[in-house]
Amino acid sequence: MRSILFLCCLLIQYCAVAQYAPQAGLAGSTAISAGSPAITGWASTCAVQRGYIDIANTTLGTVTGGDSANATGSADGYIVCLGDSGVATLRFEAALYDGPGPDFAVFENGFTDPANPEMAFLELAFAEVSSDGINYFRFPANSNTGTNTQIPGSGVYMVASLINNLAGKYVATYGTPFDLQEMAGLAGLDINNVTHVRLVDVVGSLSGHQSKDVAGKTINDPYPTNFASGGFDLDAVAALHQVSAGTSLVFAEVAASVYPNPASDQVTITINKAARKGLTLTARSITGTVMGTTVITATSATLNIANYPAGLYYLTVIEANETIWAGKIAKY
Repeated sequence: MRSILFLCCLLIQYCAVAQYAPQAGLAGSTAISAGSPAITGWASTCAVQRGYIDIANTTLGTVTGGDSANATGSADGYIVCLGDSGVATLRFEAALYDGPGPDFAVFENGFTDPANPEMAFLELAFAEVSSDGINYFRFPANSNTGTNTQIPGSGVYMVASLINNLAGKYVATYGTPFDLQEMAGLAGLDINNVTHVRLVDVVGSLSGHQSKDVAGKTINDPYPTNFASGGFDLDAVAALHQVSAGTSLVFAEVAASVYPNPASDQVTITINKAARKGLTLTARSITGTVMGTTVITATSATLNIANYPAGLYYLTVIEANETIWAGKIAKY
């Protein structure tokens, strides 16, 4: 009866304040499938600082479920458990950059309510990014899960559309996307050179050790999950936009070359025959400012960089709002 009453209260609240994208598989969802062709790579290393089995009773120790290596490579269902307030720090061989739409996605192992596809058992985490592996910046998260009744550690489902910018919003095999554009302008962060992603477990307790969203609201998620595999279960972190060294490829099916590089006045980009026409070449500064664009109407195009200040610039080739290639040039 208690669970039924809780679900009724949650559904009433959902109708009143739901405002974000719904669960994976529903119209309007922003979930990224583990098999999406938009994925360009995966985190290559992961270091984990284990959190508590129950942060209110630290004598129980820390969680032990899974291994940090499980969070590297593709999303495959093998996870590492963070526990209450646990932290996972992941590194990418090729830096993430701010492209059109989301730039990376975090995969957890939540599961859907068989009776309602919008509801699922979810465990949440904050997402943070860094350009140097030292200074981290947290995505502004929003939670309208309500605080009248504690979501218990098992047996109760949550509504995805009450949650925004919290990893774990979507069920297993679907990643929660994050757009680096939301972090633009932060001193100490280069959104076109993000090398690390950090996940920090949300402590969903309403009675102490609460995690807060960007508006200062307490985030209510399953608590306590007082077992060795408790807390956020990290499966993988996928890259959607990666800067490749030199003129290396982001998408293997699209080959391109840029010359001269370095250059002083103009560069020419040549696209292989597999690419379609009607592409747009864009140059951005390391701070993300668009410096220039040109339409590729044939297999090559020339970009005038004579007025650019000396420095490093990122090039992207975009087709139908999707980046299909990325590289770097140096202006002297």
